[in-house]
Amino acid sequence: MQAYLFVHFKEKRTPDGEQVYFGVSKDGFNWEEVNDGNPVLWSYYGDKGVRDFTITRTKEGKFFILATDLSLSYGMLNQYQHSWGEISRNGSKCLVLWESDDLIHWSEQRMIKLGNEDFGCLWAPDIIYDKKNDDYVIHWSSSHSSNNYGEKGIYYSRTKDFMNFTEAQLLYQKEGSGVIDSAMYEEEGKYYLFLKSERNPAKIILTESENITGPFEKIEEFDKSMESLQSGQYEAPTAVKLEDGRWCLFLDFYGCSAEQQGYVPFIAEKMSTGRFIRSDKSFTFPYGYKHGTILAITMEEYEKLKSYKKMPSEY
Repeated sequence: MQAYLFVHFKEKRTPDGEQVYFGVSKDGFNWEEVNDGNPVLWSYYGDKGVRDFTITRTKEGKFFILATDLSLSYGMLNQYQHSWGEISRNGSKCLVLWESDDLIHWSEQRMIKLGNEDFGCLWAPDIIYDKKNDDYVIHWSSSHSSNNYGEKGIYYSRTKDFMNFTEAQLLYQKEGSGVIDSAMYEEEGKYYLFLKSERNPAKIILTESENITGPFEKIEEFDKSMESLQSGQYEAPTAVKLEDGRWCLFLDFYGCSAEQQGYVPFIAEKMSTGRFIRSDKSFTFPYGYKHGTILAITMEEYEKLKSYKKMPSEY
């Protein structure tokens, strides 16, 4: 029997919101807070805040968390002059990384520079294991000097050890619109890439490819699953394969006040069909989880996380 870990942040106007939080679930439907709803990890380097998490378990059994290096609480009024455009062009060229052997004890924070000076801010990383190459593909969204820091694309780098990384390359670009918040999954030998399209449509889209680095083609059937959703109000797709084989897709709803924001769930029998059914009443959350990733864990790991407590002096 497996359980689930949700690594996320909270949409708050204070610095404690943009840190690392854990939620856990026995079934993927009913979620509980970890550490009494307080952060598990705190960012002290870079922008001193972290958002948009991904987590992976390597084939050797190590855990890695990657995140956007950004604090709106500290930086929006300070170094970014209250401008998202300023963040996009001149934000951090680094991602933040922590590693662990057991999900409880974590390494010191590391800053991983994957973008050179041609890149704008690196946003919303995601990690997927490449069975063919026996390495890990890290992908993220960024603006770039090639189009004068205009519409964002998805870029990627490869690593075998999370210490050495290949030069960034373009993974996906959408004509007539920026794309952000990429999340990739494998099903029956094909690769499925969720993206937030910023225009035409201003919604989540789903693409597929025979290869982990593309080319990716849009799955039109998925658009029908998104038809009832209002444009420009959902982002940060993340999915997990449940123990019964179904997929659960979570979309981050932000078309409301900060206090009401959080994930909305959808269920599909298979990723390849593109048919996802909204299932709000099946799920419960203790508070509004923001932009994260779900990892399948063991029941033993679940129990350890449920009893985890961290004193303020331990950060």
